[in-house]
Amino acid sequence: MNEGASSGGEKQELKFKRTILQDQNKPENMIQRQQVIRLTYLITAMDLTCLFMQIGIIPYLAKSLGLDSVGFGYLQTTFGVLQLLGGPIFGRFADQFGTRAALTLSYLSGSAFFLLLSVSTSVPLLFLSRIPSMFMHGLPGAQMVITDLTTPAERADALGKLGLCFGIGVIIGSSLGGTLSTKFGMYFPSYLAVVASLISAMIVMTCIPAHTKPKSEGPATQQRTSQSSVFSLKEILRLLKLPGVKEVFLIKVLSGLPTGLFLIMFSIISMNFFGLEAAQTGYLMSYFGVLQMVVQGLVIGRLTSRFTERTLIMLSVLVFSGVGLAMALMTNVFHYCIIALPMVFALCTIGIITDSILTKSVPPSDTGAMLGICASVPPLTRTVGPTLGGILYKMFGVSAFGYLQLVVNIALFLYIFKSKVPQNEEKVQ
Repeated sequence: MNEGASSGGEKQELKFKRTILQDQNKPENMIQRQQVIRLTYLITAMDLTCLFMQIGIIPYLAKSLGLDSVGFGYLQTTFGVLQLLGGPIFGRFADQFGTRAALTLSYLSGSAFFLLLSVSTSVPLLFLSRIPSMFMHGLPGAQMVITDLTTPAERADALGKLGLCFGIGVIIGSSLGGTLSTKFGMYFPSYLAVVASLISAMIVMTCIPAHTKPKSEGPATQQRTSQSSVFSLKEILRLLKLPGVKEVFLIKVLSGLPTGLFLIMFSIISMNFFGLEAAQTGYLMSYFGVLQMVVQGLVIGRLTSRFTERTLIMLSVLVFSGVGLAMALMTNVFHYCIIALPMVFALCTIGIITDSILTKSVPPSDTGAMLGICASVPPLTRTVGPTLGGILYKMFGVSAFGYLQLVVNIALFLYIFKSKVPQNEEKVQ
């Protein structure tokens, strides 16, 4: 009886997918989808610009308020924990109430975040300003819109183009934040970010459809989605137990963890190991942002049209292994500038491909929750990173990050090679 039910469920799911593809391929729907996707790229770039305007300023603001390096570490950890907790909840919220409601929540939370930051004249207020960040998930929200409005064949390329938005945010936001704070005061970028976030919220409320998911979901799926709570841990665990999800998610987490630890410690490494000044470190981060724009915006789309997802995952893990060996042997900043290219390539490729696989491994009604879970990976790294990265750097030096990268990714490569991950191997386009 269970086999019959399972077979019926699979047939129903295939029928739904065919209906989705037919609806999305209608000319009028294709034009509307492209307009919404382009608008999503625009507001995402604006949101990330606002965020990166603050990232460069907060250390100086914290120092001016008398917060030492340990206290600043607590501040960063608070931000990471709140983002970690909020990611899956935000994804469930998007599945139940629609991406328009979710993005509106994100941008209104961003407005509250920047507003509180603009009046942070003491350390308690600075910590208080972190609270709205629990629901600041503009980038995952954009991924949800794009996932809903693209076919599985288009998805990886469309998600990859969000890297252009990220790069724009890094480059413009970092430079604009420093310039504005120097000319008009430390709090001026926050005022500007409040206005920009409110404008983004208004654009979302007027131009983004209330529900971007296909309307061809079955009654059982709709009932389960509507009845389960946004805060349901059981529903989140259910997604991770679906066939092939847990394996791909672990690859996503483990493959990039050593690089994440290195990047978290990068400000200290650039000062102590490379001997760079603050301005030079900023230029290096901008270089990293440009590489990410090129790889995600121009390279990944071409690769996904030629190679299978499994091949790209194995390639990324193999490149990560080579990067680890190179990191263990590097001695100066010039070496790092060379290593950064394959590092960014592997980091971006495995991130986008695993996101694409995971959203295709769950029902359409749960793609928001799955992307919310994926969005919790960077905050998890930011939460444990300062402690683990600090221990590694203090005890073993910079080479420890390289050796850890090498060992972890060689193990992952052997695991992927011996097992069938992902379960359904296909070309992305």
